[in-house]
Amino acid sequence: MKVILNQDVKDLGKKGELVNVSDGYAKNFLLPRKIAVIADAAAMNELKNREMSKAHHLAVEKANAEAAAKTLEGKSLRISAKAGANGRLFGSVTSKEIAEQIKKTFDIDIDKKKIVVEDIRSFGTFECTVKVYTGISAKIYIVVGE
Repeated sequence: MKVILNQDVKDLGKKGELVNVSDGYAKNFLLPRKIAVIADAAAMNELKNREMSKAHHLAVEKANAEAAAKTLEGKSLRISAKAGANGRLFGSVTSKEIAEQIKKTFDIDIDKKKIVVEDIRSFGTFECTVKVYTGISAKIYIVVGE
């Protein structure tokens, strides 16, 4: 019997997949627990629509990420910090501060975990990589001053 899974099932498949199982397994386990539904015409049509919608959302998300990367690529961000007499900063410039500055300057939300930056503990210009999406990244420059 062909069924469409409503949730991940170990050794069988992931949510939304069409799988072929024995009639007894479907009728006695999967269907009563609402883990799967019978793959009739209506369910197949709904599955197809869901997959098309998911593909569309991924394409839009990727296009937005490419636009954000194009906006950020090669740009400089100025971050103010306080330092001691020898030029070393009190603390360091963190990826959280960089993400906040990107939000203020370019109005682009970037998760701080997506920012790859070396340890910034002095004044100067530093290169930073922002991973906008899977396989899409942009290099920006961080200018630290008073």
